[in-house]
Amino acid sequence: MFSVERIGDEVLAVDDELSAWASARGEGFLVKPDATVFPALAAVSDWASGQRYEPAAVSTLLQVADYYLVAHAHAGRHTVVTHEVPSASTRKIKIPDACIGLGIKCMTPYEMLRRERARFVLGNGGGQDEGDRPARTP
Repeated sequence: MFSVERIGDEVLAVDDELSAWASARGEGFLVKPDATVFPALAAVSDWASGQRYEPAAVSTLLQVADYYLVAHAHAGRHTVVTHEVPSASTRKIKIPDACIGLGIKCMTPYEMLRRERARFVLGNGGGQDEGDRPARTP
C-alpha cells in the first residue's frame, strides 16, 4: 500500500493524526512521479477533457492531487482505494468516475480490507491478549 507525493503534500500540510500516521510510514510510502507517470497524466487530462464535464470541473481536477493519484494508478496498473463514490454530476470529477473511464480498478477501503483479510486484534498494549498470559501463582 502506498500513496503519491501530491496526496502527501495535502495530508502533511495539516498537523493532525493523519499527517502523523503518514509521516510514520517513511519515505517509500509517498511515491514520486517517474517517467511512466507523465504519459498517464496526459491520458487522464485527455479523458477528462473528452467527457461531458463542465470546463471548471476539468480545470479543478487538473489542479488537485486526485489527478496525480489517478495517473499513478493508470501508469502502474494499481488499484485506487477511496471513500468517494461515482457521481453523475458534470460539476466535479470524482476519483471513481475517472478510474471507470480509464479502466483503473477502484474500491472502497472496506472492500480492500475484506480482500486483504485484514484482522484487527485488541490487546492490552503489552503485546499479549489476556488469554495469552501465563497463569500466576500466589
